[in-house]
Amino acid sequence: MNRCIKEVPSLPKKRLILYIAVFATLFLSVFSPNTGEVAHADEQGGGKLIYVIPIENDVERGLEAFLSRTTKEAVEAGADHIIFEINTPGGSVQAADNIGTIIADLDIPTTSFIISQALSAGSYIALHTDNIYMTPRATMGASGVINSDGTAADKKAQSAWLKAMTSAAEAGGRDPLYAAAMADSSIDLPELDAPEGEFLTLTPQEAVEVGYAEGIVSHRTELLHELGLSNATIIQTETTLAENIARFITNPIVISILLSLAGLGLIVELYSPGFGVPGSIGIISLVLFFYGHVVAGLAGMEAIIILVIGIALLIAEFFVPGGILGLLGVGAIIGSIFMSGANIGHMTISVAIALLVVIIASVILFRRVGLDKGVFRHVILRDRTTTELGYVSNENRLELIGMVGVTATALRPSGVAILGKDRVDVVSEGSFIQANVPIKVVKVEGARILVREL
Repeated sequence: MNRCIKEVPSLPKKRLILYIAVFATLFLSVFSPNTGEVAHADEQGGGKLIYVIPIENDVERGLEAFLSRTTKEAVEAGADHIIFEINTPGGSVQAADNIGTIIADLDIPTTSFIISQALSAGSYIALHTDNIYMTPRATMGASGVINSDGTAADKKAQSAWLKAMTSAAEAGGRDPLYAAAMADSSIDLPELDAPEGEFLTLTPQEAVEVGYAEGIVSHRTELLHELGLSNATIIQTETTLAENIARFITNPIVISILLSLAGLGLIVELYSPGFGVPGSIGIISLVLFFYGHVVAGLAGMEAIIILVIGIALLIAEFFVPGGILGLLGVGAIIGSIFMSGANIGHMTISVAIALLVVIIASVILFRRVGLDKGVFRHVILRDRTTTELGYVSNENRLELIGMVGVTATALRPSGVAILGKDRVDVVSEGSFIQANVPIKVVKVEGARILVREL
């Protein structure tokens, strides 16, 4: 397939301005020193400052970024106490481990207030705080390690997590046996009437009995009374819009959807005239992916730089033949995606799903649409020099067959003969023919005229 440089369709000015505005807004929201909204409680005074930080929904790297920011704010503000209001079904082991380190490094007294549930990674986070209080309907435990597909993790991962749970319990002065039972279903505790073969989950009464909770309270006001902080100034932290987006985007399922949409949108755009909705969806999906991972602290500037280089190489591929620049561009983009991932396994699955979607879409579009539309029509040479269009490489003089003439020069075996009024280059059948000898044309093959002596 030959290619030539032709006019590449330019992006419409209005859409270009829109994309610049979107990029600028996202950039400012990521790198501006904006913090979460702060709300004060009804009661103030007492000279003490309390920070209330929510830990809600799945535990992932976006939550880690939020807790890193808010705990740092609490330290800088001189907070006297931090209360973590927990309601989570669990989540990423790596994110939980990092959050546990953040809490353990604090010199400020900390309290976990389990409003509904602190399961799996949530229980691990709670064990890192100095105090644990639960509402009457709350639960804590069920901390076994499972893979993203719902199957049990390998023994190595389970052993590491079991050690992490017991270490967190010991660091807080709690009996590690119950933390181990939360992570290991083979540990049987008949005194708690726990179902055999299941991970331990503590009720509020059980948590108080085994020393995992300091008390049971119905709401925050009662908790503050138990802590002796009823008249303290309270600052309620909230996630910013950027952090909410980051928490949503860094979910492994959402990552797979975004990367698939990005690949599918850009592939469909290649088969579409101009630049429209599919390309816009692809670009926006890719921007959202990196935006969320930058906010979550997973993607650094090096990943963004490699992404930009990859896009530049893909654009250069339209002007430089060979295909090497295109392959390097695709490799750079995929590399930047992996650099932004929190878990190499999850990211590999997401990229594999996106590539599968792209391959299937490419095959379907190639068979149904071909290369007659979209950007391909600007870079593929389709002009043909056919005989029907009047293009010939040489004149095929079939009318000379059977014509009689005379040799103008000796044929050894090629030479010149006079056929009618024309001097023509001819070739003998292989034998030598002298000049001025009658000959006859016996065959014509393109520019090769074969003659025989009469």
